[in-house]
Amino acid sequence: MDTHTRLHETISALADGELAAAELELAFAALDTDSGRQVWDAYRHIGDVLRSERRGHVLSAQFDARLAARLAQEVPPHAELLASPSAALVPPGLIEPLEAGPPSPR
Repeated sequence: MDTHTRLHETISALADGELAAAELELAFAALDTDSGRQVWDAYRHIGDVLRSERRGHVLSAQFDARLAARLAQEVPPHAELLASPSAALVPPGLIEPLEAGPPSPR
């Protein structure tokens, strides 16, 4: 993970109140930069909008469908492990299929 992404994640965790105490120094150092303050302002604004119904922001009727479609297009990190988690952990040929009924004798 690059430094830029890590700093954004640290600031996001701070804004969400989920930052570990050991990472506070890193977060405050990031907030001491122009880009860090911009990220903080963006996350703070996003949080304010999500928590408030009085902001006057109305989502379109298609918002949920468009968001779901965009998320479905994204490839999750380590997608190859999600597609076949056992393949990364167990060598081919050693996986036995699960069957209903009593275990077979060995």
